[in-house]
Amino acid sequence: MDIFNYYPWLFPALATLLGLIIGSFLNVVIYRLPQIMEREWRQECAESFPEYGIDPPQGTLTLSTPRSTCPHCQTPIRIRDNVPLLSWLLLRGKCAHCRQSISARYPLIELLTALSSGFIALQLGFSVYSIALLGFTYVLIAATFIDSDTMLLPDQLTLPLMWAGISLALFGVSPVSLQSAVIGAIAGYLCLWSVYWLFKLLTGKEGMGYGDFKLLAALGAWLGWQQLPVIILLSSVIGLIFGLIQLRLQKRGIDKAFPFGPYLALSGWLCMIYGQSIIAWYLHSVLGW
Repeated sequence: MDIFNYYPWLFPALATLLGLIIGSFLNVVIYRLPQIMEREWRQECAESFPEYGIDPPQGTLTLSTPRSTCPHCQTPIRIRDNVPLLSWLLLRGKCAHCRQSISARYPLIELLTALSSGFIALQLGFSVYSIALLGFTYVLIAATFIDSDTMLLPDQLTLPLMWAGISLALFGVSPVSLQSAVIGAIAGYLCLWSVYWLFKLLTGKEGMGYGDFKLLAALGAWLGWQQLPVIILLSSVIGLIFGLIQLRLQKRGIDKAFPFGPYLALSGWLCMIYGQSIIAWYLHSVLGW
C-alpha cells in the first residue's frame, strides 16, 4: 500500500498496537484453552464410560464466555480496567475491586506480543506475508506459554499453523515453495517421531510428546525443510541450557521432564527472521564454503 511507502513508521506502529491488543487475547487463550480441552475430555469420558460415574463439566467455558474475572475475588473485569498494559500500570498491578496483586505475566505477554510484532514490521516491511508472520508469531507465543504451564501443545494451535504454512506456499504468498513446505512438514514430524521411538525403545521412557512433532511439522511448513537442521540444533542447545537452569531452580532431578515446545517455538521464530543468515554464517565460518 502506498501509504506505508510515504509513512514507513506507520506499519510498525500499527503492528505494535495490534500486538498489544492480540497479546491481551492471547492471555485468555493461554489460560482458558487447556481448561476447555480438559472439559472436552471429561465430557467425552462421562459419555463413553457412564459406568464410572464421571461427572460431566458444568456451565459454559469458551474463549469469549464468561467474561474475564479477577482470579482472587472473581469480580468481572471492567472494560476500562482491561486496556492492554496500560490498565495494569495505572492500577499498579492490583485488582480494582479487591486490591489483590495481579500477576505481571499478563502485561509482559502483551508487551512481548507488541514488541515482536513491531520488530517483524520493521525488519520485513508491509506485505501480505508479513501480516501472515504476525499470526505465526501469535500462535507461537500462545503455544509457548501453554506448554510451559501444562506441558501440552494443543492441536487447535499446531495443526492450523501447519496447514496455514502449506496454504501460503500453495498460493505463492510464502517465499517457500510448495514442495519445500510439504517436505518440511513431513520431515519435521518424522524427525522427532523417530527420535521419540528410538529413545523409547532404548530406555522404555517417553522423551517428548506428540505435540512437539506437530509443532516442528508446522515450522517446517512455514520455513521449508532446509531450515529444519538449524531449528533442531538451535532448539536443542537452547533447551539444554535453559532446561537445566529450570530444573536447577525448581530443585528437580535431571531425569524430570520439561517442556521442549518453547525452545522449538523460539528457534523457529529466530530462523524465520535470521535463518538464511545463520545458514550462510555456518557455511562460511564453520565449513569454509
